[in-house]
Amino acid sequence: MYYKNKKINKNFEQTELAVRGELSNVGFGILTEISVNEVFKKKLDIDFKKYKILGACNPHFAHKAITSEEIIGTLLPCNVLLIERDNGTEVAIMNPSSAMSVVNNESITPLANEVESLLNQFLDKL
Repeated sequence: MYYKNKKINKNFEQTELAVRGELSNVGFGILTEISVNEVFKKKLDIDFKKYKILGACNPHFAHKAITSEEIIGTLLPCNVLLIERDNGTEVAIMNPSSAMSVVNNESITPLANEVESLLNQFLDKL
């Protein structure tokens, strides 16, 4: 599976605050932020549910990955997705082990496993 998800019984804004806090607790910061619904409205004049992609990064692991495989930046950062649902918010994370399996470099596998473990801890604490 290329992702893992969890339904949170909080509104979108409350969930986003919790996501940012729990990501920080496991050593991740947010490098990028895309409010897809806002882009759809601005560029296509389409109303869409709240749908946000946060690009999460742990500098320690990013540095290790980039020094082991310089072009791996095409697969970074780790995306965390928030989707507004009828009774709460869905949070989905990418599966680093799955994503990094396309890289033909054995030194990346242990890093991907460590990042996956941290992201699973994050999701479990939400």
